[in-house]
Amino acid sequence: MEKLTIWIEKQLFGFKYIVFAVILLLTAFLAYNASLVRPSASFEKMIPVQHEYVQNYLNYKQELASLGNSVRVVIENENGDIFNAEFQEQMRTLNDELFFISGVDRSGMKSIWTANVTWAEVTEDGFVGGTVIPSDYDGSQPTLDRLRRNVMLSGQVGYLVGDNLKSAVFLLPLMSINPDTGKPLDYNQLSNTLEEIRSKYEVNGVKVHITGFAKVVGDLIAGAAEVVIFFLTAIAITFALLYLYSRCLRSTFVTVTCALVAVIWQLGLLNLLGQGLDPYSMLVPFLVFAIAVSHGVQLISAIGQHMAAGNKAEQAARLGFRALAIPGLIALLSDGLGFITLNVIEIEVIQDLATAASVGVAVILLTNLILLPILMSWTGVSPAGIKYLLAEQSKTPLIVTMFSRFADAKWAKSALFFGVFCLAVGLYQGQSLKIGDLDAGAPELRADSRYNLDNAYVVNNYQASTDIMVLMVETPAEQCSSYHTLNAVNQLQAHVEGIPGVQSTLSVATIAKKAIVGMNEGNPKWQGLSPNQLVLNAAVGRAPAAFMNNTCSMLPLIIYLDDHKANTLETVIADITAFTAVNKTEGVNFALAAGNAGIEAATNSVIEKAQYQMLMWVYGVVAILCFLTFRSVKTLICIILPLALTSILGQALMATLGIGVKVATLPVIALGVGIGVDYGIYIYSQLSARLKIGDNLQDAYKYALSSTGKAVAFTGVTLAIGVCTWVLSPIKFQADMGLMLTFMFIWNMLGALCFLPALAWLLNVGGNRAIVTQADHTKMEDVNSNAA
Repeated sequence: MEKLTIWIEKQLFGFKYIVFAVILLLTAFLAYNASLVRPSASFEKMIPVQHEYVQNYLNYKQELASLGNSVRVVIENENGDIFNAEFQEQMRTLNDELFFISGVDRSGMKSIWTANVTWAEVTEDGFVGGTVIPSDYDGSQPTLDRLRRNVMLSGQVGYLVGDNLKSAVFLLPLMSINPDTGKPLDYNQLSNTLEEIRSKYEVNGVKVHITGFAKVVGDLIAGAAEVVIFFLTAIAITFALLYLYSRCLRSTFVTVTCALVAVIWQLGLLNLLGQGLDPYSMLVPFLVFAIAVSHGVQLISAIGQHMAAGNKAEQAARLGFRALAIPGLIALLSDGLGFITLNVIEIEVIQDLATAASVGVAVILLTNLILLPILMSWTGVSPAGIKYLLAEQSKTPLIVTMFSRFADAKWAKSALFFGVFCLAVGLYQGQSLKIGDLDAGAPELRADSRYNLDNAYVVNNYQASTDIMVLMVETPAEQCSSYHTLNAVNQLQAHVEGIPGVQSTLSVATIAKKAIVGMNEGNPKWQGLSPNQLVLNAAVGRAPAAFMNNTCSMLPLIIYLDDHKANTLETVIADITAFTAVNKTEGVNFALAAGNAGIEAATNSVIEKAQYQMLMWVYGVVAILCFLTFRSVKTLICIILPLALTSILGQALMATLGIGVKVATLPVIALGVGIGVDYGIYIYSQLSARLKIGDNLQDAYKYALSSTGKAVAFTGVTLAIGVCTWVLSPIKFQADMGLMLTFMFIWNMLGALCFLPALAWLLNVGGNRAIVTQADHTKMEDVNSNAA
């Protein structure tokens, strides 16, 4: 391996002008492509399309258009109810504007101003009815009075009209493909259009509230500008701290520049791969920057030490490359392969994140192991930086004084005892970790965000919750309206309405029972399903077309929930599954589940299963690479156990802070492991080199601390400071990720500096070699000049 490293070194530095020219051209090309990257999002990408529930929904996607990906626009009159001419004129014009928004499924749009919303009543002459808006409506008081009456008879109070009659809903089903462009629906553009409409109509006591998946995504994309601000802040903090660490402006500039080149390459390659940046992968460029800086610090530290020893810039760059090429390669491979393991989660948005992170690590291999050494061979470390380094070398570094003790028996035992204590606390507290959302509304956004305030208004003023679960009742063709089927549906509805967390239910059976009462002069004694199929057919005929498909082989059972919190979904799903398993009806199948709550339940199911698979894969990959590199089980234990402790404590922290494991947070666990393993690999590579030539564990660890240990501590603290600023973000999931990554950066650093040497002492790594021969002294001198 050493011969191969030396051969690569000769080729790299021997043809460095050609290599640099190629890199420069590639950077220009990829920078152009990076400028073309745009925020993107897709409803289908954010759901587990292979899950049984989602497959059931996709089978009936057209029939359930209004219950799938949709937006609710609510217009509220703060100065009275909706039954006045001026407000109704605003509703009419708003209805027309919303109708013509590109991407809206116009055939499924609903409001009291659309022709598919009707009223009906029973008179002595039979049923009469019509559209809610009177055909001769002209804004006069008589037509307004008829409108009020029609609304009351339509059954839409609590659904399309607020319970207090002060607001009304426009339900906008969305297409996945924009028919005007032939491209996936642009949620950012849709959100901007809705915001323009909001600002246009919010005058003179009128308020507009907007909810729905598309609006959440639009708000997240709008927050991308703030992500850029935090990214720039992190760059500034990193630059300042790196300068304080090295006291060398040129090496600081080169390191940060190479890290930014890695980000440019990553974004350019993503564009070439046909990917954009969705709300969940927008933070990946910062992680790429962080990893690049982490590895760059190791290299400039090694080059600085060699220049302080009297080597010229190019020779120092060669020696630094030779010493760190293998550990750097292994660490980056661990990062990249660890990120690839996210692909076991069958949710495309997470798989895209895995691709983005893996591509980023791949380009770091080129920018940090090729571009950075070449640039440093020309610039070297400034005289001021070398002077500072020599001054630091003349005294024992603080980090050596603080952490070298953990390789001694007394401190090692204390560290191990504390580690076991933390493990016990983490395992206990981690039992409270929940899968899915733990907050109402959109947990990706702050509780006081405009979206969550809008959602709270809808929840408080409408019977129809924004959290809907749909069961698809499947039957043979033309059997969905039979007494046999509707009786089974009615029994299930009665049971479901008693489940905690369920507000109400709705199906064609509900409508049929009301119609039967109407056909019998409104006598409540007839409130039930008639076994007479002719009577039942007449009642079912009153149901809107959306309540059964064209072949009468499927009817939706709509369940309105209090919220979509993990506990609510678990309770409802478990209860329905148990009831339908016991109360089976021949020829009737209750298929779970559509609606936003049904999709959320499917997502939670996939996340729960995949989180342990992901951890097994990421730790398996890292363990194999570490074992192949060091060929030692003891070494493997020393590097992996501190990482595992960080993961366990990270899950305990999530449970304590009320952060659920979901699409936005699950990748953080793998990202933390991928980045954290670098610390252990760099420290152990130096520790191992000293142990091989005869140092005892304590002396070998002191050397590792004085060389790579300082860089590890600096990197951990710097990256933690950079990401902790995210807690100020208005996007809650970014704040959660910032908090989690801060914790993982710090704990992974402490694990490498404290627990790694303590485990090495426990496992007697290297033995206790106090006697060193003259030949060994010669080898030690060679290591001092060739390893950093």
